[in-house]
Amino acid sequence: MDLRAGLIKSGHAVARMPELHPALDTARNRNIYALATATYSTRASMTKKLSHLDEKGAARMVDVSGKDVTERTARAAGFVKMKPETLALIETGGAKKGDVLAAARIAGIMAAKKTHELIPLCHPLMITKARVEFTSSENPCGIAVVAEVKVSGQTGVEMEALTAVSVACLTIYDMLKAADKAMIIRDVRLIEKTGGRSGPYKAK
Repeated sequence: MDLRAGLIKSGHAVARMPELHPALDTARNRNIYALATATYSTRASMTKKLSHLDEKGAARMVDVSGKDVTERTARAAGFVKMKPETLALIETGGAKKGDVLAAARIAGIMAAKKTHELIPLCHPLMITKARVEFTSSENPCGIAVVAEVKVSGQTGVEMEALTAVSVACLTIYDMLKAADKAMIIRDVRLIEKTGGRSGPYKAK
């Protein structure tokens, strides 16, 4: 059987595969076939693991209608590294734009509520709690940000917590960029989640 025809018959994606030609040496044909097979197998494996991909590898919103309504929480963290004099502006209330952390807290909470408008495949959720907290640090110098989000629903709130932290960090940068454009937003990560089929998770 022609190798390309065999790939098509077996359901392998060959749109971008070089044309197999009888005149080519069989060793090259075998290499092309092996490469295409490996690519298809990898894609199929990813599709099984990633719920946001259908069997063809296309993006989709996951159907959660069959899931139980359970209590779900998520906590995420991030850090804004800055100069000591920039941190002093926060602590003394000397920032020109006003209360830096108050603005960042409200921004983070609003972001948690609007996550589905920012991340295409997230579900709109009626979250029941969104909290953003800040801790100043001298070494490394900056502000640690932690967001906690809670919902009673059919899908988790990890993305809501991560979005809250990200936007809170961005707001801190915006409020202080006139004084310190070298600030670094780093270590944005999920630190804990509860509820759902996958069970609890806690970062090590």
